[in-house]
This record gives sequence, structure tokens and C-alpha cells, in this order.
Amino acid sequence: MINRQIICLMSLVLYVVLTTSQFASAQPANSYHIEPDWASLPEGGWDGSTSWVAADGKGNILVMVRSAPYFRLYTRNGDFIKSWGEIPEMRNAHSVTFDEQGNIWATDAARHVVYKIDQNETLLMTLGTTDEAGDNSAQTLFNQANHVFVADDGDIYVSDGYQNSRVIQFNGAGEFVRIIGGEQGSEDGQLDVPHGVALDSRGRILVNDSGNQRVAVFDSSGQFVEAWPFPSRGGIVIMEDDIVYISDVNAGAINIVKDGVLLDTIKVDARPHGLAVDTDGSVYVSDARGRLVIKITKTEN
Repeated sequence: MINRQIICLMSLVLYVVLTTSQFASAQPANSYHIEPDWASLPEGGWDGSTSWVAADGKGNILVMVRSAPYFRLYTRNGDFIKSWGEIPEMRNAHSVTFDEQGNIWATDAARHVVYKIDQNETLLMTLGTTDEAGDNSAQTLFNQANHVFVADDGDIYVSDGYQNSRVIQFNGAGEFVRIIGGEQGSEDGQLDVPHGVALDSRGRILVNDSGNQRVAVFDSSGQFVEAWPFPSRGGIVIMEDDIVYISDVNAGAINIVKDGVLLDTIKVDARPHGLAVDTDGSVYVSDARGRLVIKITKTEN
């Protein structure tokens, strides 16, 4: 009896040691300063919940709000610069992205369209047909598209994910190229609620496969390569060194990953939806609970 008690005790101690070690090794290696009230309110206050956020690479941060004016521009310090965006009318201003020329790409999930707009409010291109939905086989119609990424070569990748299960690739003129995914499920190459898309330096297409709580990786031709086990119902940003930032509203976290390996995790008291990473390394997330944008900066260990 005594021997059995000793063995049980030793097993318990070993379990605690191993579990604690694994837990400790999974903890973030860095500390972060979190500013939940980073942005100053424009005159008249904030009349809509924040949906997305984007960095223009020039020191400015663009916040998308679900009520017009949809676009609110800030400095890195949170100082309000200007707002614009009354037309076209959006019913679900969901995400916003800059291209290399500084144009703004905005998705309206409810109206099934993607807009390309310059900062003078000129509408340059519309992908999709307003208020007309398409299925997974449609080449030019979306069903609640939620994110867009513009590659260096001008190709456009649209995450068509709230009802469909795919990413659609277009050339710079807005002409259909291919469908990536297109079948709902959890098997290799299938997607379930894709919620963001970005390309790395090798041309690989990374998709926030949020329904499967993973990031699906496809090669430049749209063929499935692998999946990374990170929750991803949020935004995705890939830096020049291929470090990937992935936010998730349910986990309340931003995972920092490279080649499928977790480097760090930032936990926030929020539901981080939209995601941006500035050239100075600052991270910005929009809180799906409706608060303003949260700014996150790394502190010294």
C-alpha cells in the first residue's frame, strides 16, 4: 500500500512539473503596454462602433467605423486628423486595407461588394455587384465578403467568407483569376468562414480559416500546403520578414507566428477584430465590443 501511495505521489509531482513547464514555455516572452483609449474623439464624439483599422506606412492610422463617415484618420499619437466617406452608403463597413499607392480598399459585407477608393473620396473600382450574392462557384459575385489584400504586383485577394468558403483572386484590373478553397469543411484545402487573407514574401496565400480555428496556407497557385493551429477570427498582417500577426475575437489575443511556429502572444481585455501593424512595430486592434482602437507597444523585458 505504501509503495502504491509513493508511486501515485511521484506521478502527481511529475505531472505538475511537466504541466507547469509546458505552461511556462507557452507564456509570452515579451511584455506589452496596452492603451485602450489611444484615439482622441473627434468633435461630436464617436457615433458608431469600430470595425477595422489599417496603417498607411507613413505614420497614420485609419479607423473604419460602421456609421458614416466610415473612415477616420489619426496620427500614431492618437490625434484626430480628418474623417471622410459618406458615399457609397455601407450597410456593414467591415474591413479596410491600404495598397502600395495609398488607395483604400473597403469591404461591405452586407452589400456583397469591395470598393477601391482614393483619399479624395473618388470611387475607383467596385468588385462584386451591390446587393447581389453569389455562391462558391461565382467568379464575380460575393456573399458577405469580409477582407481584401492587394499584393505588390497589383493582384487582389478577397476573403469571401461569411457565407461562402473561399478566397477569390483578381488581377489589378479586377478580372477574375482563380478561386482558392471553395468548399466548406475541415479537410486539407477546405475552408470554414475565411475571415482574412494576406501573402508572404514567397507568394504563399495565408487565410484566416476562422471556423476551423487555424490559418490555412496555400502556395502561389492556390494549392493547399499546410495548416497552422491558431484561432483566427480577426485580422492577419504579414511583415517583410514573414512574421505573421493573427487576431481572434474569441481568444482575446494576437498570436505572433513565423513559419507556423508561435513566437509570442498578446492578450487583451477586448475582442480584437480588425488588426494593423505599423512600421514602428506598434500593433492596433479594433474591439468588436464597440470601443475605440487599442494600441499595443512592446516594452523592455
